[in-house]
Amino acid sequence: MSDETFFWLAPAKLNLFLHITGRRADGYHLLQSVFQLLDYGDEISFEITNDAEITRLTDIPGVAEADDLIIRAARLLQQTTSSQHGVRIGVRKKLPMGGGLGGGSSDAATVLVMLNILWKTGLSVQKLADMGLALGADVPVFVHGVTAFVEGVGEQIIAIDRPEKWFLVLHPQINVSTAKIFTDSGLTRDCSPIRICDLSGALLTNVCEPIACKHYPEIAEAIQWLSGYNRSARMTGTGACVFAEFDSQQTAEAVLQKRPEKWQGFVAKGVNRSPLYTQLAEQGFVTS
Repeated sequence: MSDETFFWLAPAKLNLFLHITGRRADGYHLLQSVFQLLDYGDEISFEITNDAEITRLTDIPGVAEADDLIIRAARLLQQTTSSQHGVRIGVRKKLPMGGGLGGGSSDAATVLVMLNILWKTGLSVQKLADMGLALGADVPVFVHGVTAFVEGVGEQIIAIDRPEKWFLVLHPQINVSTAKIFTDSGLTRDCSPIRICDLSGALLTNVCEPIACKHYPEIAEAIQWLSGYNRSARMTGTGACVFAEFDSQQTAEAVLQKRPEKWQGFVAKGVNRSPLYTQLAEQGFVTS
């Protein structure tokens, strides 16, 4: 990859709350959440080829190429559309794995959206989202590219507009096992369903947070520290990242500078539309 390579954003998300309302017979959990998109995330490049080969230009520690969601997404689109094109995919990995920020799912969504355009396969956004669900429950919301109220296993998506505030995100330098969280006997799976109109007044929590804090005390420590600056600090997804919302970038940056050196972190703006689609519009691409 040269310095002139163009990179497309695969934005991070935060779960502003996460409730589990039940469990399907196939084991998938039924959830309710608000996915808040951020203007920060991994960055992905594409070199289109005519040899039908799909390869990854960037090694990602601990993730074999065949298992990588970006490769699986590209192959799924190729198989579904019988495209004869190939691609070499580069990644600037900025989001921590196992952090609850949706990095892998967002990467897969960006691959589906971009290759649909670059390979000229002509699928609708909804068709891409349906395909993405086979890759992971978080993929569809990234394909749709909106901050949203999400239900079901992640496929029921209602776009919402929120004030575009600033978020401080801390990573306590651990990798959380999602399986460990979801198989814990103490996990609450019977939250009463809420309606979208209840979002401003309902008691919204992340039911995975106490389980994660039990298994990973570093998360509890990070939440306690960040709560000193914003009492609504909480964990996103199944962890490990924690976050708090601030009215200004300056305030969030000031708190970030005070964090213990053992933690990583960043400040990003919450956005209602995916930065990927903003990039596409700026570059003159039209999505369906």
